[in-house]
Amino acid sequence: MLPKIGILCAGDEELAPFLPLLDRRSVRRQAMLTIHEGWISSVPAAALYSGVCKVNAAIAAQVLIDSCRVEAIINAGTAGGIDPSISIFDTVISTETAYHDVAEDILTEFHPWMDSIWFPGDPFLLSLATQAAQDSGRPVRFGRMVTGEAFLSGPGTEAVRSAFHPLCADMESAAVAHVCHANGIPFLSIRTITDSADRSAAACFEENCRRASEIAAQVTHALLKRLAVSESCPIAKGELP
Repeated sequence: MLPKIGILCAGDEELAPFLPLLDRRSVRRQAMLTIHEGWISSVPAAALYSGVCKVNAAIAAQVLIDSCRVEAIINAGTAGGIDPSISIFDTVISTETAYHDVAEDILTEFHPWMDSIWFPGDPFLLSLATQAAQDSGRPVRFGRMVTGEAFLSGPGTEAVRSAFHPLCADMESAAVAHVCHANGIPFLSIRTITDSADRSAAACFEENCRRASEIAAQVTHALLKRLAVSESCPIAKGELP
């Protein structure tokens, strides 16, 4: 039995490339969200867009877990490049994700008493992503992502780069990872770059969002195809702690 995968995007443009992939699609609404359910390459899936920023993403992640009964969540969409080696339309897959705008001790010295500020990507999903990266034929990087409530530019970008050494930044990934951590649900973020360290602006995001969203969906689809033919799946029902 293949696990049901939640696909969570921030915006409608990021979700759009997934909708034609869903076979036998049904649509329903809950908590001001439109949920699309069906199968992608034989993998049961529920896909939605949450709206931008952390609370919206957290609400959507919990709805996917509680109402759609997903067994893993992939946060797919776009991000801004932080590391100078990252180029526009590169895809980044999260090995670990953290908030860049939350005091470090909030998560480690108080509930949920984490050992680190970093939420790790799920090892099994990362193994599938490694294969999917080769299948996609796209430039794909694996590394750190950070999340905060605003576009980064200028001194803000440099401060985040120095403190966290991430490949990219977005406004949702760590929030989704946080919800998955609290629920014991595997998580991975797949983000394609719309603006790089030397071309960072909201206007650049608007210019490149559609193409970047299509690429992120292609890489995610390649991962789901690998999941569909995997001989064993530790995130299938009954195998999670």
